[in-house]
Amino acid sequence: MMLLHLKNTPNELIPFDKINIEDFMPSLKSAITQSINQINQINQLSIHPDKPNFINTIEALEHCGEEVELISNLFFNLNSANTSDRMQDIAKEFSALLSDYGNDILFNKALFKKIKQVYNETNQTSLSPEQQMLLNNTYKKFIKNGAKLNEDEQNKLRILDKALSKATISFEDNVLAETNHFELELTSITELEGLPQYCIDAAKQCAEEKNKPHLWVFTLEPPSYIPFITYSNHRHLREKIYKAYTSRGFQKNAHNNQQLILDIIKLRSQRAQLLGYASYAHLILEERMVESVDNANQFLHNLLSAALPFAKQEKVNLEQFSQQLDNLKTLEKWDVPYYSQKLKNKLFSIDNEKLKPYFALDKVIEGVFETAQKLFDLDFVKLNNISVYHKDVVVYEVLNKNKQHQGILYMDFFPRPNKRQGAWMTNYKQQHIVNQINNRPHVSIVCNFSKPLPNAPSLLTFEEVTTLFHEFGHALHSLCSNVTYQSLAGTNVFWDFVELPSQILENWCYEKECLQLFAKHYQTNEALPLEYIENIKKVANFQSGLFTLRQLGFGLLDLMYHDENVNLILSVKDVEQKIAKLIDLWPPVLSSSISCAFSHIFSGGYSAGYYSYKWAEAIEADAYELFKEQGIFNKPIADKFKSTILSKGGTEHPTKLFYQFRERALDTKTLLKKSGFVTA
Repeated sequence: MMLLHLKNTPNELIPFDKINIEDFMPSLKSAITQSINQINQINQLSIHPDKPNFINTIEALEHCGEEVELISNLFFNLNSANTSDRMQDIAKEFSALLSDYGNDILFNKALFKKIKQVYNETNQTSLSPEQQMLLNNTYKKFIKNGAKLNEDEQNKLRILDKALSKATISFEDNVLAETNHFELELTSITELEGLPQYCIDAAKQCAEEKNKPHLWVFTLEPPSYIPFITYSNHRHLREKIYKAYTSRGFQKNAHNNQQLILDIIKLRSQRAQLLGYASYAHLILEERMVESVDNANQFLHNLLSAALPFAKQEKVNLEQFSQQLDNLKTLEKWDVPYYSQKLKNKLFSIDNEKLKPYFALDKVIEGVFETAQKLFDLDFVKLNNISVYHKDVVVYEVLNKNKQHQGILYMDFFPRPNKRQGAWMTNYKQQHIVNQINNRPHVSIVCNFSKPLPNAPSLLTFEEVTTLFHEFGHALHSLCSNVTYQSLAGTNVFWDFVELPSQILENWCYEKECLQLFAKHYQTNEALPLEYIENIKKVANFQSGLFTLRQLGFGLLDLMYHDENVNLILSVKDVEQKIAKLIDLWPPVLSSSISCAFSHIFSGGYSAGYYSYKWAEAIEADAYELFKEQGIFNKPIADKFKSTILSKGGTEHPTKLFYQFRERALDTKTLLKKSGFVTA
């Protein structure tokens, strides 16, 4: 039976080469039994003769189930990054078992009685801020997961949780299947017109891997789809791949996600109402910086009012440009990336093809490491001959300024059929302190960048550079964590605060002092020309109105799916059309659906929380302004950011943490200024 005895490996590294997926279920069952036994010990007065207190109840509970968390993190991380049909089958049973386990704890009446007693009788001023947060979080977690419900209601909650778990996994499986199914096979060189050479070479390599050596194969993976929709001169081919991409999960086949969406939102609504909330959004947003559904909607609509005039003018400019260039009468959605790129080239004399040779992946990695070293005194040492789950994965030991072990960083950058799309950061193990031993985190960054070619390394677009910096910001949040309790460590913060470290780090990509660290031509080692750097800064707000509308559309769509009117929703397309009336400036595409591949909210952690991307933008804009004022590598400011934000995790309310860093309350108007919607 596979149990993760990590203490027996150097730096507690995961022995991926010894993992058999058939061992996951028996290992999880064994770990759950162990955890339940620990909880039973908490409940036994003979072992804890003193009345319930913070140490023997709240802290003891915090340390229960560490093996369950390790095994769960490992399983779900592998299922996202290196899945298989068998693993996807196991995932449904695995999730159901975890759902039962979680409910067994949350519905444990004897345990909740002790927690409630500690919550009601403890003088919280006698606790540290971190202990206060743990106590309050523990009590609220039990309340918001049914501890006060009667037995019949708790059984209903169990059924709902199991159904939700299966439905969300099925949703993501369908998106992956749809993504992998489509292939655009081109047979003629003329069909490749407009495409950059790296894109053509990658398509040829893809064709060869699929035993189609006489073709060029393009897929819906971002490194293939994005350059094709951006550069292909053939409008009918752009339309074909666009419709394939935007109809994932919306086609009449076994992978259609429409009914799953309706099931998921109704199950979430039923769960929230069972717990006494008007809607799932009300349940979720109660514990967020934004505090309420009304505040979230008001925030998004205020941004909408500010962005809409700019977006409309940007649309007019793009239409006029496409008419002048190609006499295009109607600009369709599959035309927007193509003509936007050409307009950007004209206005700023810059495009991704000029930039990509300066952004070799290895150099960008060196750059993000040096940025972290300059700001936060971290060094990254590559570890060779380390067990990994795929040959593409590289591993680094992270060291602090005293050359002491700070954590482990896994990096997995290239797409493959058994890996979900997008980019994300995740934890295999959270930082925490037990018996004065600081257990350091194991963190992973997973992306889908273009693979190296026989004649060139992996070259990134500028957008992919910002993606790497973004995910690295999340990683820093975990790697710099220095708290006692792992449930409060690193990225375990309010969901609308979690994007601050990631989004703020993107700003360095636009700064000359940072770009000069790593932006060098992969063939000549020539530094990125200064005029390119200036244009990168100028282009930051290019079509910011249209981009903002797109993000607001996602946020508003998410809230509409999770508000109190969910039972009136009969069609996915109806909801999308309501939001489209507010934000969509282009002719609708009836075969497309945003929702049916909207993994962030239907299989990820952003349900009723997608607004938080824009909310975090407001926070990071206000926070980064201090770096701009004092210097982007100003050490005292960086130290302050590390001590008040990165190291603190969720040990204090994020509003307090932000105030400690900025020495004043958040000013959301800074985002309007950064986006170019106001001048002062």
